[in-house]
Amino acid sequence: MDKFKIIDFKDLKLNPFEKIGNEWMLITAGDEQKQNAMTASWGALGVMWGKNVTFVGIRPQRYTKEFVDKNNKFSLCFFDKSHKKTLSYFGSVSGRNEDKIKTSGLNVVFNDGVPMFEEASLVLVCKKLYKQEIKPECFIDPTLDSKWYANHDYHDLYISEIEKILVK
Repeated sequence: MDKFKIIDFKDLKLNPFEKIGNEWMLITAGDEQKQNAMTASWGALGVMWGKNVTFVGIRPQRYTKEFVDKNNKFSLCFFDKSHKKTLSYFGSVSGRNEDKIKTSGLNVVFNDGVPMFEEASLVLVCKKLYKQEIKPECFIDPTLDSKWYANHDYHDLYISEIEKILVK
């Protein structure tokens, strides 16, 4: 944990389209007894309600969702490109079926009780503010519903305050 330092929001330099959409992130939640993580390539960073926030969507069948729902905080962990295969693994295997954190070789560390990964290069520690299920009747462009939700497994959208930015 001592490899990370807290930086100010004004010092965060990243392209969210590249970092989230192409390099991906791990949504990590739980406590010191049990935690889980999932790969996400959808999400956003911005300002809402006068707070620096992140928007992430989690489908109902994802095991990590149980950990996010149970805990008030979670982390978004970003890695350098050498970890892409590991992130692909986290996105294709369920923590219900195996201990994918142990299998991955990544090491969980904690920041004020919030799990994150020692190998990450950037971590956003987030506190949940708002949650709502995406609803089919709210799509202005109905082609998005048919394209992305053929199984009607609509994401829950979480808006969370970014409490800390940690970098190596």
